[in-house]
Amino acid sequence: MLLSKKETAFYLQDLETRIGKAIHLTIAGLVLLSSGIFVAETYQIPDTVRFNLNVMDSAILIIFAVEYLLRLWSAENKIQYILSFYSIIDLMAILPFFLGEVDTGFIRLLRWFRILRLIRFIDRKFLFGSISTEDGIIFVRILFTLFVIIFVYSGLIYQVEHPVNSKGFRTFSDAFYFSIVTMTTVGFGDVTPISELGRLFTVLMILTGIALIPWQVGDLIKRLVKTANLVEIVCVGCRWSFHDADAQFCKICGTKLRKD
Repeated sequence: MLLSKKETAFYLQDLETRIGKAIHLTIAGLVLLSSGIFVAETYQIPDTVRFNLNVMDSAILIIFAVEYLLRLWSAENKIQYILSFYSIIDLMAILPFFLGEVDTGFIRLLRWFRILRLIRFIDRKFLFGSISTEDGIIFVRILFTLFVIIFVYSGLIYQVEHPVNSKGFRTFSDAFYFSIVTMTTVGFGDVTPISELGRLFTVLMILTGIALIPWQVGDLIKRLVKTANLVEIVCVGCRWSFHDADAQFCKICGTKLRKD
């Protein structure tokens, strides 16, 4: 049965129904898989395995292209959608593949940003149902955000350094190690970039580490201070566990709280 534009747009945004959950979990899984393929291709693997990974990656990109076209087709304001952040990331990932003019190995990595959708799943306890406190959700979100940023930086630095500095950046693991050491401003110096673009990325890593890590930790501390005065009252609507002592309604879903 063919879906209308309105129905297609709904299921591509929905996180509550079975179809919406299935679509988002599938896309998130494919993003993880495509990122894993990129990582695997940085290692010495048999040619047959590499060929199969390329075929798999091409199939994933086709699925991403179909998803993009469906989102564009079903969008009420197509110009606004095309100029949106996720749309630009999607387009950068699929356009070079179909044009056949640019190596998409690096650009494909930008699709990893799409995994930020999982933050919404965390808020709704979609993937982490065992996390019942706001502190826990904030902590997981911080770790998740840091990992995504480090992963993307690792892909960037590997892509630009490996061709000219294959001894220092042999695999993705070397780039990942370098990114962590650099962003935490430890700087052992055992691995150093030699290209101009690699050094530029290194500067950006340092600035990101200086700006992001203290900000994220500070946000967590503020949350901890804020939630210190909360009491445990389980909401019958969404099962959120902690609320202000004088709260009458759940701050998540608005259900009236039962105070025994």
